[in-house]
Amino acid sequence: MVNPTISVLVVGASGGLGSAIARRYADHGTYLSLWGRDLKRLETVASLCAAKGAVTQVRSRDLMDIPAAVAAIVAEDAARPFDIVVFASGRGDIRAADDSVEQPALVAELALVNFAAPAALAAAVARAMAARGRGQIVLIGSAAGFHSLPFATAYSGTKAGLARFADALRLAMRSHGVGVTLVSPGFIDTAAGRQVPGPKPMLMAPDAVADRIARAVNRRQAHLVLPWPFVALRWFDRILPRRLRDRLLVSLAPPR
Repeated sequence: MVNPTISVLVVGASGGLGSAIARRYADHGTYLSLWGRDLKRLETVASLCAAKGAVTQVRSRDLMDIPAAVAAIVAEDAARPFDIVVFASGRGDIRAADDSVEQPALVAELALVNFAAPAALAAAVARAMAARGRGQIVLIGSAAGFHSLPFATAYSGTKAGLARFADALRLAMRSHGVGVTLVSPGFIDTAAGRQVPGPKPMLMAPDAVADRIARAVNRRQAHLVLPWPFVALRWFDRILPRRLRDRLLVSLAPPR
């Protein structure tokens, strides 16, 4: 067996994008630790990665239990230091047709899964990477984090928080040799994404997104927004008069 030369952790590897990222890094020089909620899917992804020559390990983790997840990532990193850690887990949601806003319990859940858990885990692994002066962290946000979506208040809000955290963490780690990349994608053709109603302009294949992420990591890019028109939409949101912007955002609600 070839001794792996790079160690990669993918959190959320049982999801569509996370599994594509795992497969992108799978080769004879990679050790892959794959975390996710669905153990059966994780094992399938691990088999595909092992077939490409990677050494794999799967762990079913509940990110809702943040202290346990933090303890696990610290222990795993101590045993085999990670070179790259990708946080691809997350949950999307759109309010129910008969609701004025999402249920409070759902808002709390998205706050944990989309922001608190990845932020806490990233902080834990960043401390370890800073101590050894190397490593790269990737946080998967969303283009939705640029916009105040009234039909997805929790999702857009939590992704906005993750984006600000990622940028602040990047600045904190800059003098310690640790890179932090925020990825803000638009619509990705995954099983979870297909459940979201409404049009999905510029839909991207997970493998293509994974390839772009790997290239951004190689360049130690601070922020990757894709596809490129979403960069323009971000600035458009900022420069529009508030009244016009508000009308436009309200009009984007998917059909009930």
